Amino acid sequence: MNKYLFPVYAIIIGVIIAFLTKKQKSIGTKLLLSFSGAFLLALTLFDLLPEVYHHIDAKQTGLFIMCGILLQIILEFFSKGAEHGHVHIHKDDTAFPWLLFVSLCLHSFLEGFPIHQHNDMVYGVLIHKIPIAALITTFLLQSSYTKVQIVSFLVLFAAMTPLGTYISNNTAIATEYINIVNAIVIGIFLHISTTILFETGEGHKFNLSKLVAICLGVLIAYFI
Repeated sequence: MNKYLFPVYAIIIGVIIAFLTKKQKSIGTKLLLSFSGAFLLALTLFDLLPEVYHHIDAKQTGLFIMCGILLQIILEFFSKGAEHGHVHIHKDDTAFPWLLFVSLCLHSFLEGFPIHQHNDMVYGVLIHKIPIAALITTFLLQSSYTKVQIVSFLVLFAAMTPLGTYISNNTAIATEYINIVNAIVIGIFLHISTTILFETGEGHKFNLSKLVAICLGVLIAYFI
């Protein structure tokens, strides 16, 4: 049951963080984002990548991973990088951000698939979603959208990952296709996590804190 609920808990925790930080970006949120990027990348390399290479031809696996990277780049044309912490919403814009919404939902839906075979991946998704949810909530609260629009956005966004996990667990999808989807998701995870890790910090002090957060993320992922 936790594999369905953990991604939802992540959204709830992110929303709480957004309210506690008084709608402002904080260094803590940025460090959590760095930690989540390292944690997600490490789990992908330690658990998900070897399993996919075991079931699919190596060259085909590489092709599907590249497709995942390209898919995430395409999604970011519409989301403007919200999947790794860049949310750009105009405060005076009252039109619902459909492109952002659809892009984030598709991303969240796909990241639910690897949880089918790799229960450890649910922790990577959990940690990844918390700072993203906090940043998205922060910008939604600063926008001119109605409360109904904001709540609907967050509820549907929270439901997408459990939906992906449910489909991968309860539908008659061939194992081969599940592994193909997982390879695509690996590409998505690689793009997002490396983008987070390679972003420039704000000053040497922040860079040191970021390095510690990254090392901690890798270490915890290794011993899970």
